[in-house]
Amino acid sequence: MEVNATFWIGFTAFVLLMLALDLGVFHKKAHAVSIKEALTWSGIWIALAFSFNGLIYHWFGEAKAVEFFTGYVIEKSLSVDNLFVFVIIFGYFNIAPKYQHKILFWGILGALVMRVIFIFVGVTLIEKFHWTIYVFGAFLLYTGFKMFSSKEETFDPSKSGIVKWFKKLIPLSPEDHNGKFLVKKEGKTYATILLLVLVLVEFTDLIFAVDSIPAILAISQDHFIVYTSNVFAILGLRSLYFALAHVVHKFTYLSYGLALILMFIGTKMLLIDVFKIPTFISLLIIAFIITISIIFSLLKEKEKEKVA
Repeated sequence: MEVNATFWIGFTAFVLLMLALDLGVFHKKAHAVSIKEALTWSGIWIALAFSFNGLIYHWFGEAKAVEFFTGYVIEKSLSVDNLFVFVIIFGYFNIAPKYQHKILFWGILGALVMRVIFIFVGVTLIEKFHWTIYVFGAFLLYTGFKMFSSKEETFDPSKSGIVKWFKKLIPLSPEDHNGKFLVKKEGKTYATILLLVLVLVEFTDLIFAVDSIPAILAISQDHFIVYTSNVFAILGLRSLYFALAHVVHKFTYLSYGLALILMFIGTKMLLIDVFKIPTFISLLIIAFIITISIIFSLLKEKEKEKVA
């Protein structure tokens, strides 16, 4: 599908406008995001994604609209894993709630840039070298199997090579300094703890993008569809974090569900030249896996409460 420059410029302008309103108006003053505010913004981002999906249907037809929605669901689902890590990172470094939104804002801005690169490289590779789709498929199958079969390991920031590398690169001041990323002391520049956490957030997204981008490329190799579905899912990630931060640990079986999704998508890519699974069927299977994993997680949590 050929998308002219007007669509790209219009969408980019929309994203920049929303980001400017987010940081410059609604979150101009640092404050702790309440659950009510987070749920409201989550609803807004979901409504915007659905509205844009309607435009995709109007502009390009039903098939592309289904591709967009499926890509959005996949990215949204896989991004939940990011939330677990964000909770650990913010908790470990004792980041005040009022500064968490600022870190996630700049972290997601960086994520958007990285996703553009990943998407264009991935689509180009598949277009020029069809066999790379088998590489992506095998990688997703292996990653999903590893997630499903290995024991759950908790991310430990103190053992992170990124933290050690960062401390060697620039002197670190362990305070937040009223939300600043860099400060000067006696003529010397120091990074605050907020900048270190931002780097960790960026690195975390880079790791998760390695899984999520190939997964969406199994649904569509259309630059515009893949990018826009990715962007809408990422832009809603901050509000999703603040809405679920206190309950995300209750979704015990969600990681297994995400592992099954990666395994399914990997298999779909490996079989693409033998048997092509329709996008709509893929969407139903992914939605079913997510729903079942959430239901089983809530049932297990209910049993824990009864025992307690």
